[in-house]
Amino acid sequence: MGLRLENVKMLRKLGVVALGMFAFGYGLVPLYQAICEVTGINILALAEKELTGQRSAKPANSQVDKSRTITVVFDANARGPWEFKPAARSMQVHPGELATVMYEFQNVQNRRMAAQAIPSYAPRQAMAHFNKLECFCFNQYTLEPGEKKEWPVAFVIDPKLSKDVSTITLSYTFFEVGGKTPPAPSTAASPQTTGPST
Repeated sequence: MGLRLENVKMLRKLGVVALGMFAFGYGLVPLYQAICEVTGINILALAEKELTGQRSAKPANSQVDKSRTITVVFDANARGPWEFKPAARSMQVHPGELATVMYEFQNVQNRRMAAQAIPSYAPRQAMAHFNKLECFCFNQYTLEPGEKKEWPVAFVIDPKLSKDVSTITLSYTFFEVGGKTPPAPSTAASPQTTGPST
């Protein structure tokens, strides 16, 4: 009987400990938030709280250089019997601004094919400053006979690009995987791609 009574007491103690642990865990989040607010540790949460009423006004991207405009010319070269072209031949962007262009591709053959694109840039110095965030050139694609695809190229031109560059040509050469890889188009034959200093 005494052993059973001790077991009941131990069970009660364990129940109290478990309940205390649950209450502590439950109360930890509001306690943490209160401590962070008082001490100013969680600055990001405070800034978010201040911006809650200003959701409609989007902050401007301070990295966009509005004082410069760069013309980006899009070129497409198909090394094979298929159709490949940009949806737009050119666009004007500010350095630091996110821009997107679509490229259209169609396999006009009566057989399945695997293909990939190789990019090149003119002037060559622009390559280090032309940052592609999304590009079909990162992957190989398999297309069925007659299949048509559209792929985006999302890019940002680094504001550190030399100020004497006013035009960049982005050129893609699309080739069939498994065949001989063609060389990238020569930038020497490209039209004048630099403008006067701004």
